[in-house]
Amino acid sequence: MWQEIGLELLKGISKLFINPLFYIAILFAILLGYVRVKRERRSFRTRILWGWTEMKRMFADIWIFAVILSVLSIGIGLTVTTDWIATYSIISAILVMLFMYQLGSPIVAAALAIGALWIGYETNLTFSFLTFDWFGEMNWMQLSLPVALIIGATVIVEGLLISKTGAESASPILVKSSRGLTAASYLSKRLWMIPLLVIVPGDVIQEFSPYWPQFSFGSESFGLVLFPVVIGFQQKTRRSLPVYLFPKLGMSVAAVGLGTVILSITAFWFPVMAAISLAIGAIARIGVWMNFAIKERQGNHAVAPKDSGVMIAGVLPDSPAEKMGLVIGECIRRVNGQTVSNERELYEAIQINAAHCRLEILDHQGEVRLRQHVIYRHDHHRLGLLVVR
Repeated sequence: MWQEIGLELLKGISKLFINPLFYIAILFAILLGYVRVKRERRSFRTRILWGWTEMKRMFADIWIFAVILSVLSIGIGLTVTTDWIATYSIISAILVMLFMYQLGSPIVAAALAIGALWIGYETNLTFSFLTFDWFGEMNWMQLSLPVALIIGATVIVEGLLISKTGAESASPILVKSSRGLTAASYLSKRLWMIPLLVIVPGDVIQEFSPYWPQFSFGSESFGLVLFPVVIGFQQKTRRSLPVYLFPKLGMSVAAVGLGTVILSITAFWFPVMAAISLAIGAIARIGVWMNFAIKERQGNHAVAPKDSGVMIAGVLPDSPAEKMGLVIGECIRRVNGQTVSNERELYEAIQINAAHCRLEILDHQGEVRLRQHVIYRHDHHRLGLLVVR
């Protein structure tokens, strides 16, 4: 028996690599990096991060979450159908390919997939592709509960990822302010992929007890499938600095996920509440994006030219500026004893003592701090600073 389960596990894991969504997400993560690099070079004549960063971080940030969610899903016995996985994957792939990452939260694709299965069942809609036959789902209401629990948990993970990595992936864009000055806004556009191991109706694993799995859909034996849950994220900020905006945004998204899980639990008594929780969760997630987007369009840019000093729009990795602890949104007031007010004066002052640079910085709290750094021959000649001009 355990040998059969082991073989089924390997077979289920291999199904990740035959899901087109897996390859589409990787391809578009690479494309995101390419577009970002082109944009940064257009604004600053250099890139901030390597072009493959989006693809690398797509997997680097999520493994612990993938393991935890898979263990919980299998341990509780949350069963989904292969029709739902296929429908979810198709909808998610479409959103990825259309670059609609404002709608890239998994709860949006999951809710649309449940809706599609319901419509397919009500209208007797079917279609075939190669060896796969798609039908509507008669048990769509029962299916909504495990889907809502699984996807609600992934939205919590989405919020944690935004809080943790949203700011570090924010790329500066030079724009014109309402006063006609060059200011900076920040765009964070990411894809994450959570390989999630779930139970599906199959022919290998038998029911262990009356309580596992929780949802059988009329089947007495089950299998395992590893499928990609793709999280698309896009948010632009200008009024707030990324380091302050994205933790707040992430906590709001996590609250949507937690609310979805809590609301879906009421489906044990009122079955329709699972589908309702998915719909409400999808609307709430879109509402969070719209709320923050509208607020960020109001007011002045956080990073814009000042009457005195030079505003930092970005810092290159491993540069003297990063080693000095300079961050986005700080204002450089003096360099090597010279007052600076624009980019030209900044770099002329750096050349006064090219071997040892001393800076006077005004931080986010309006307090003055001093920084200094020995400049070596291989260091960036502009300290690795990107400033608004």
